[in-house]
Amino acid sequence: MKSPKNNYSWKKFGSLISQKTVSKPLFSIAIIFSVISTVVSLAVPLFAKNFIDGFMGKNFDYSIVFYLIILFVVQVVLSGFAIYLLNLIGLKLVFAIRDRLWNKILYLPIRYFDNTNSGEFVSRMINDTGLIKTLVSDQFPQIINGSISLIGIVAILLVMDAKLTVILFIAIPVLILFVAPLGKKLFGISKGLQTETAAFSSKISQVVSNIRLVKATTSERVEVKNGHNDLMKLFQFGNREAKINAIISPITVFVVMGILIGIIIYGGIRVNAGTLTIGTLIAFLIYVFQLLSPITSFVTFFSQLQKAKGATERIYEILDEDSEILELGTSVSLSDKHIYAKNLTFSYDEKNTVIDDISFESRPGEMIAFVGPSGAGKSTIFSLLERFYHPTGGDIFIGEDSMKNISLESWRSQFSYVLQDNLLLSGTIRENLVYGLKHDVTDEDLWQALELAYADSFVADLPEKLDAEVGENGVKLSGGQKQRITIARAFLSKAQILLLDEATASLDVRTEQYVQKSLLNLMKHKTIFVIAHRIDTIKHSNKIIFVDKGRITGQGTHEELIRSHELYASFIQTQVINDEN
Repeated sequence: MKSPKNNYSWKKFGSLISQKTVSKPLFSIAIIFSVISTVVSLAVPLFAKNFIDGFMGKNFDYSIVFYLIILFVVQVVLSGFAIYLLNLIGLKLVFAIRDRLWNKILYLPIRYFDNTNSGEFVSRMINDTGLIKTLVSDQFPQIINGSISLIGIVAILLVMDAKLTVILFIAIPVLILFVAPLGKKLFGISKGLQTETAAFSSKISQVVSNIRLVKATTSERVEVKNGHNDLMKLFQFGNREAKINAIISPITVFVVMGILIGIIIYGGIRVNAGTLTIGTLIAFLIYVFQLLSPITSFVTFFSQLQKAKGATERIYEILDEDSEILELGTSVSLSDKHIYAKNLTFSYDEKNTVIDDISFESRPGEMIAFVGPSGAGKSTIFSLLERFYHPTGGDIFIGEDSMKNISLESWRSQFSYVLQDNLLLSGTIRENLVYGLKHDVTDEDLWQALELAYADSFVADLPEKLDAEVGENGVKLSGGQKQRITIARAFLSKAQILLLDEATASLDVRTEQYVQKSLLNLMKHKTIFVIAHRIDTIKHSNKIIFVDKGRITGQGTHEELIRSHELYASFIQTQVINDEN
């Protein structure tokens, strides 16, 4: 009896391959062509029988040669069409699955990405969907054709000679009895192999993207050893799979050879006795060889089906996750509205509190600076403002509207977030500047934003200027150049709120002062939240919020906090010393 989990897995598999993008008429035509091609192939040995018997009996009919040629041509043409159509269906299916999976991945919440290696997504998007394509494009047609061939051949063989056919009926169940249990083991091994492949893909991505760190710390030997260990795990799974296949293949060959030898010996005796013609024996042997293909197809199909089932479970681990619904809720405008965070509490793991009962308010046109030691929770506050995470307690309001009632799309469209990591995509400077913009911009707008970010001069010096390639993660640009590009992108945004997380940390003092002036001019129209350590940025803020161990321990202007907040005064003194050094 099948377990409920097993039934559930097969239902998921059926649901996954039942994509609306796959045309049922097209699939039917492909199957019909494939079936006709198979049926035609079954007629070939019968013509060969008549050909041989007629030749041996001096009663040869040359028209048989013509019919054989016609049959071969029909079979080749129909088989070619069937193969193409079935491959086309497989491609459309895997396109639909990958498109669905990609759409799902992009709408997953940030918390999911925090707990999942990037290689997992690559493996499921490419490897797992590829297994399903192989099953649909290759194995399904073979199993359908194989079933028709099996039924047709057995029927013909029974009519031709029932005694010889009995030998087959004895051997085939023996083969199935040995092979079927091994397929179940292949399922577990295949799933483990896919999981390890995903982990190794993630490892490769991580190491290559941080290759400078690897080389700077001379960690090549460490990573070689780690990679060797990961590859050894893949080898062990592959070795277990090879052992099972090594058992299946010899058993199959042994049984098949036994069948052929038995038929040849018994058939030869009967030909010698005159109870069987040579043509019938040869036709019988041809049918036996034709029978090997569907039997092999059944074994391969069962093995591939187990792999596809494992791939389906891994794909549905993503598809079953809850997505962010961007449109759920109302739309609001921030024009002339204040932002109010009330009693915010947050923890990543529901054990350690990162943000503990904080409240703050900002008015339109203000710059609010968050200051405090590293790990105090400042970047987490920005993540809550951007709604990357939901607070475990408290709320954030735009005017009188709770963020819980405002759609994510409307909320996030009000924010432009410049992260301290200076994220750039592979592509040109132009493509990075306009990324995420919902409105058209001219080259003049781009150059103006670059000027405000003090980036126009270095971009103008590049041979390709706006169309210069930045490389993967902006590797062709310096840290300061990348930071200025991301700031320029923020200036291009029509968002009412700027979130600047250490946005000028990689800039020299002169450049930072220039960018600071641009921000002050921008404040007339936008609200700006900054996380900063440099004094110039802090001093120009309308309000400074000091965060320590997830709590707000002081709010006010620079002068007010210098007088009233001992930890802030000490923090500023440290920054003065650092800047002087």
